[in-house]
Amino acid sequence: MVYEAGAPFSCSSRHSMIDIVLFSLLGESMGSASSMLTQYDIEEVQEYCDHLFSQQEIVSLYERFCQLDRNAKGFISADEFLSVPEFAMNPLSQWLLKMVDGLNFKDFVAFLSTFSAKASAQHKIELIFKMYDSDCNGKVSFNDIMKVLRDLSGPFMSDDQREQVLIRVLKEAGYTKESYLTVDDFFKVFGNSNIKMEVEVPVD
Repeated sequence: MVYEAGAPFSCSSRHSMIDIVLFSLLGESMGSASSMLTQYDIEEVQEYCDHLFSQQEIVSLYERFCQLDRNAKGFISADEFLSVPEFAMNPLSQWLLKMVDGLNFKDFVAFLSTFSAKASAQHKIELIFKMYDSDCNGKVSFNDIMKVLRDLSGPFMSDDQREQVLIRVLKEAGYTKESYLTVDDFFKVFGNSNIKMEVEVPVD
């Protein structure tokens, strides 16, 4: 099941906006912070993110993490993420905040690893599922997905148009408007879509 890029349910179009936000998060450098991470620390974090980032990239991520962690608490709050204008203005920010609030450095890297070009489709789908699972009950409903689609499409589509698109996508995978999707169901519906969720980590 492959849909055109730009369709309202397209994973590719949906996450191009996230790419911009994450590039902003990673785009500034505060100089060398490698002395603050031991080789053991770097290797441990690399293992934690399934080697989806190189050691140089992990050092760059640590630099940006320290910039965002203004009070050196050891974790990043939702307010600190919102200090990045591109994130605050993004229509998906409210859905992403629940995933990034309170992340320590290892979890920060693990979160961003989903956007690595080397991350699997399953890895990416699981993050999308968490974004839709607004009440964190392990299932997503038709209304859960509609809420996110409203933010993404804004005034360019009516609720009727959004419903028709989503009903068609679900039907093609064997589900209905009344279905509650687990993460495995969600992968069945969207797993063959052309997912583009990538972020470049600048390294010196």
